Amino acid sequence: MNQIEKTVLEKLDIDGLLQALDRLVQIPSLDGSPEERTVQEETAVLMQSLGLDVETWEIDFAKLAQHPDYTAEVARTSGLGVVGSYGQGNGPSLILNGHTDVVPAGELDRWHYPPWRATYNPADGNVYGRGALDMKGGLCCGLFAVKAIMDAGVQLKGRVHVQAVIGEEDGGAGTLAAVLHGPQADAAIIMEPTELMIAPAQAGAYNFRITIPGKAAHGAMRFEGVDPLEKFLLVYQAILDLEKARNADAAHPLFANYPVPYPICVGKIQGGVWASTVAETLTFEGRYGVKIGEDPVAAKKELEEWIETAVQTDPWLRENPPVIEWWGAQFDPAEIRVEEIVVVETAVSFQEITGHTPKIQGMPYGADMRLLVNVGGIPTLMFGPGDVRKAHQPDEHVPLADLKTCAQTLALTILRFCQIAES
Repeated sequence: MNQIEKTVLEKLDIDGLLQALDRLVQIPSLDGSPEERTVQEETAVLMQSLGLDVETWEIDFAKLAQHPDYTAEVARTSGLGVVGSYGQGNGPSLILNGHTDVVPAGELDRWHYPPWRATYNPADGNVYGRGALDMKGGLCCGLFAVKAIMDAGVQLKGRVHVQAVIGEEDGGAGTLAAVLHGPQADAAIIMEPTELMIAPAQAGAYNFRITIPGKAAHGAMRFEGVDPLEKFLLVYQAILDLEKARNADAAHPLFANYPVPYPICVGKIQGGVWASTVAETLTFEGRYGVKIGEDPVAAKKELEEWIETAVQTDPWLRENPPVIEWWGAQFDPAEIRVEEIVVVETAVSFQEITGHTPKIQGMPYGADMRLLVNVGGIPTLMFGPGDVRKAHQPDEHVPLADLKTCAQTLALTILRFCQIAES
């Protein structure tokens, strides 16, 4: 590292980062809620206070919904796009992308810390709160990496753009809007929780819904009806068998460390209207893991055909087949070459910050990376603080040490990718 780079790292304001994170976590920005706009407005104010050039715009959801890559689980009529920028713009440009929407806190009595505050526990070094990990913490790392560069008085030859987006959790509408609105860039980094691994690939994930018909009957005469729960067990076993088959030959090197790189998860089951009545239908929903490079149509057809084959063994289902729907979030897989400049620069920066060789590994979850890569044509990786295993559950948390390392690595990467302007 040269002296300018060392000065930038010394300027990193971790206390300010934690204060900003607390400001954002306090806003319960659930998908589709009014607070989605509130958190974007607050983020824009934060960007302005840090000295970035800030642009906000209204997202036209009626128009956006017509795009072939638009998916969403929540109906929206309005939303705010936010981007903060810094640099001269005469050199390479870099996007830092982070989403501000969060999932619900769930049952509050299961939390040991307030879900809507960013609480630092010095005993274990973690920062707790809904969104602290996924992914307001990562967004703040990007913002304060840029702030450190500005505080050090360093001008960039190129330009760095920090995108704050909504709707990632339910399909990526905010990033799609940002890709179509601009600005464009030569590369991008999404600060999703990757355990500080560099991820040049993300698996796909498609939401599905399957409805199994039954036949209603009085509970006292249940054998005169057809219980769809019993039929669900047959269909679910077929899904488990398919998951095993699909992952048996999942030989992609970036996913070799996962026991099941492309999981199929059933997360919601509903059926019946009365305790003493055999249910007329059972509906269940889940997410379908999709392989890198896999054709989306072929992937979906495989699930449909696998279930169709399974139901042929059951007389009722053969005559009353389940109905399969693909709905809500549809995250296509995405991948870039590990030789891309942004991957190399991030890896070298991480190694100089930590003294350790970074792990380069694909992420098994769907994310907005595929929109920047597949729609925007922008080489994009994911790199961020914390472990996604701690997201979407009580006591969500991110290690403070990860926040610091991430922000430092981003600052160094920005300096080298966007280039320091000559004084």
